[in-house]
Amino acid sequence: QVELEESGGGLVQAGGSLRLSCVASGRTFSRNAMGWFRQAPGKEREFVGAINWSADSAYYAGSVKGRFTISRDNAKNTVYLQMNSLKPEDTAVYSCAADESPEILSKHYYDMDYWGKGTLVTVSS
Repeated sequence: QVELEESGGGLVQAGGSLRLSCVASGRTFSRNAMGWFRQAPGKEREFVGAINWSADSAYYAGSVKGRFTISRDNAKNTVYLQMNSLKPEDTAVYSCAADESPEILSKHYYDMDYWGKGTLVTVSS
């Protein structure tokens, strides 16, 4: 079992930046692929990005490419999401997720095995 806890959300003006962190406990980063998802009120959960265990492969949703960067520090049991050039459309609850698979598979664009509770990011105009 892996437990995940996100932090770093908050209120930021359009064009600003935030860095989200996700700390894992339990079976901490046991060769887990990791991902970030987001969900705005009344909308479906949306894939943001994912990174494999060895951190040599990462994928992003088209809406965030060039603005967001996912990274990880396995020694610290932490995954990050650096968000730059934020837009009001980025406002959502951002959740960290982990999967038992060490590599990114097609299913990871929709779901993973473990989920954090999320952290709210609000981008004002």
